[in-house]
Amino acid sequence: MMKSEQERVRLEKLESISKVCNPYPEKYEVTHSLLEASMLPDETRDVSIAGRIVFLRKMGKLSFIKLRDIEADLQVSIKVDLVGEDSYEFFKSSIDIGDFIGVSGEIFTTHTGEKTLRADTFKFLGKALKPLPEKFHGLSDPELCYRNRYVDLIMNEDTRKRFLLRFNFIKELRRYLEDKGYYEIETPILNNKASGATAKPFKSHHNALDMDVYLRIAPETYLKRAIVGGINKVFEIGRCFRNEGIDATHLQDFTMIEGYQAYYNYEDNMKLIQDMLQTIISKICGTLNIQIGDKFIDFSGTWPRVSFRELLIKYSNIDIDVYNTREKLLSKIKEDNIKLESETPIENLGFGNLVDVLYKKVARPNLINPIYLTSHPTSLSPLARSNDDNPEIVDRFQLVIDGAEVVNAYSELVDPQEQEKRLLEQARLKADGDEEAMEMDYDYIGAMEYGMPPISGWGMGIDRVIQLLTNSDNIRDVVMFPLMKPVNKEGDGNIEEE
Repeated sequence: MMKSEQERVRLEKLESISKVCNPYPEKYEVTHSLLEASMLPDETRDVSIAGRIVFLRKMGKLSFIKLRDIEADLQVSIKVDLVGEDSYEFFKSSIDIGDFIGVSGEIFTTHTGEKTLRADTFKFLGKALKPLPEKFHGLSDPELCYRNRYVDLIMNEDTRKRFLLRFNFIKELRRYLEDKGYYEIETPILNNKASGATAKPFKSHHNALDMDVYLRIAPETYLKRAIVGGINKVFEIGRCFRNEGIDATHLQDFTMIEGYQAYYNYEDNMKLIQDMLQTIISKICGTLNIQIGDKFIDFSGTWPRVSFRELLIKYSNIDIDVYNTREKLLSKIKEDNIKLESETPIENLGFGNLVDVLYKKVARPNLINPIYLTSHPTSLSPLARSNDDNPEIVDRFQLVIDGAEVVNAYSELVDPQEQEKRLLEQARLKADGDEEAMEMDYDYIGAMEYGMPPISGWGMGIDRVIQLLTNSDNIRDVVMFPLMKPVNKEGDGNIEEE
C-alpha cells in the first residue's frame, strides 16, 4: 500500500527515535489514570500518567500537549528548564499527535482554569505511523466510524460517552442481579437445534464431529436446564445470532441478557424489570426523565399494561378474537389493504407470527413511554405458559419503549408433554415455509421430564437499550465493532488518505 507523505515522515522519525530509545518500550508505571489525575489538588507531586497525544503545541521553551483515553483528557506542560535541553529537543523533533507518552510531575491549574500536569520527566511510549485524520473531528461519516471504531473513539467525544454509558450499564446490570442472588453462567453458542426463540438461524458445520450446528438464537433452553439442576436464579450476558434483516434497530449478531428465576411468574418479573431499569438508569443517568431526540421518555412510576388485542383494535380496528385463524386474519389484512413487511412471505406465517407482524406495522411505532404489552397468542410463544383462563394466549409480556421492544418475558411452560405438542406444531409450521418457527428439541424435553418448578424468565437486548438511552440513530452506533462488508480486495475498510 502506498504511504502518504505524513506516513513517510513518521517512519523517518521512528528511525531517529530508535537511535535514542526503544520506541515500543515494555511498560510504564502510572500512579493515576487521566481522570484521577484531573481531580487531584494543586501541588500534588510525583504524579505519573500516560496517554495518547491528541493536541500538541510546540513552542520555544514551553510546549503543551493534551493526553486522552476513554475516560478523560488532561493537559501537560513540558518546559525545557525542567526536562532538560536534550529531552526537550527530542520532544520537539520526534513526537507527533497520535503518539503515546508517559509523563511524571506536579499538578497545577493554569490561569485559564485548566488542570495541568507540569512535567519533570517524560518517556516515549509508542509511535503512531498514521496521522489522525481531520475528517474525524466532530460528527462525521457513520460508516467510517463503524469501520474504524478505534479512530472514532480517539476523536469523537460523543462516541466515548456512548460506550462509557454502555460499560456502566452492563456493570450495574450485573451488580443488580448479583445483589439479588442470581448466578451468571455460560451456555453454548454452537447448538444442535435452533431453539430458544422464533427466528431464522445461522447454520454452520462442525468438522471434528461432522455435523451441522446452529449459532444460538437465544440461551433460553440451557438456562432453564440450569434451573432443572437446582440453580434457582440464573442469568447470562452474551452474543446471540439471528439471520434476519438489518436496519437501524436490528443486527444479526447482538448482545442480550436472559434471566430466570424459579417460583416466579411473569407478573413478578414485571416488577423486577421495572425496579431494575429504574435503579440502573437513575444511577448512570442521574434522572428517570430521559430526552430522546425532541421528546422526553418518563421511566418513573408504575408502567402500564396493554394487551395485543387492545392495541390492534385501537390502531387497525382488527379484533384478533374474531379473526382468530391465519386464514381469517390474512384475509382481513388484505381486505383492509394493510401492507406488511416480512422476510418470510406473509402467506407462510402462522397465526401468531402474522399477529406479531401486524402489530409491528400498525401499533408499535406509537408506543413511546415504557409500557408492558401482554396477552400474546399461544402460537407466537411456543415456550411460554398458557393462561389458566384463556389457553389461546400466554402469560407473557414485552416491554416496549419508543417503538422498540426492549424486554421479552413470560411464565415458562414447564409441562414436557405440552411442550412437545407445541414444538411439533412449530416443526409443522417450519415445514410449511415459516422460517422463523422453532425446531423440535427432544433433548430439551428430556431435561424437562426430570421435573421443572414454576419459572419465569426474561430477555433484554442490551444494544437496543443503549441505543435508546444514548439517542443513537443506528444500533451500530453502540456496538463497538459491528460486522461490515469489505470495501476492497484486502477485506478491510481502513481510512485512505486523500
